[in-house]
Amino acid sequence: MFPLLKQKLALKNAELSNRLVLPPMATEKSAKGMVSQELCDYYERMSRGGYLGLIYTEHSYVSCDGQASPQQLSIADDTCLPGLTRLVKTIHDNGVKVIAQINHAGSSASSSITGLPVVGPSAVLNPSPAAKRHGGPFLPEALSLDAIDRIVEAFLQAAIRAQKAGFDGVEIHSAHGYLLNQFYSPLTNTRQDAYSGASLEGRTRLQTRICREVRSHLGDAFLISLRWGACDYAEHGASLAEVPQAAALFADAGIDLLSISGGMCAYSRPGHSEQGFFAELARAARKAVSIPVLLTGGIKDGEAAEGFLADGSADLIGIGRAILKDPDLPRCLMSEA
Repeated sequence: MFPLLKQKLALKNAELSNRLVLPPMATEKSAKGMVSQELCDYYERMSRGGYLGLIYTEHSYVSCDGQASPQQLSIADDTCLPGLTRLVKTIHDNGVKVIAQINHAGSSASSSITGLPVVGPSAVLNPSPAAKRHGGPFLPEALSLDAIDRIVEAFLQAAIRAQKAGFDGVEIHSAHGYLLNQFYSPLTNTRQDAYSGASLEGRTRLQTRICREVRSHLGDAFLISLRWGACDYAEHGASLAEVPQAAALFADAGIDLLSISGGMCAYSRPGHSEQGFFAELARAARKAVSIPVLLTGGIKDGEAAEGFLADGSADLIGIGRAILKDPDLPRCLMSEA
């Protein structure tokens, strides 16, 4: 059973043993941002047996003003490197490839956590669930062009640390109401400069700029994935109709993988609970690009996963909550005769 799910996938110098992916899920198991033994134990359990093709580690903040939660993992300075190196070794020792997801919370941050002003593309309240945690949403300060330059540099330095720690690649987080998603969504981007919320080129400029910087500094072999909140499912928000053009812009920026999720609606879709509820977005993106597309969104079993591979919705399948509930699920799926 599940022959498509069991197929290998070549990604540059990396080969995934199958198409099953553990997407990033925040554990809050860090020790003040540093890798803890509890965190290593969690990823050892998830990767045990090598039944997953790929693991994305949970979102890590690239700078102190971008921290989303108290126990979020940090990749913001070099003191993180020993722990991150140990974490990578834990996963690699089980024969699984691993990508570090790097992120800036933007207006989903809280000054009570960061001790710094809350920032965003525009002085607009963030409607996402992420912004409502920790007392929010808070009205952000609109980022200056100089401040945007510093954020680009923070993402680049975080990617360099990920490479030094031995990760197979990085994922730029532009989903779920965090900073880069705030630039993409017309609901939170009212800028009128080069990052204008009025054009798709403006709304994708920060993401594509970061991807190009990472590619130019870290080389062609290092994998770059983009977690993309492709639709807000809200009036006047990012829409399905924009997906093909935006996906092509991201692919042109040099990414190797496109991971589809929700925007201001986060990792759920209003009014939908069926397995693969973001499949329409993944199909639209996949038709526009030649790079692999990862589908997540409520997928729970092998039959659904195999079906989405068979009908051309995606090249890779992310199963998160179901594996969190039952870490033996990958073994069961890959052991099916």
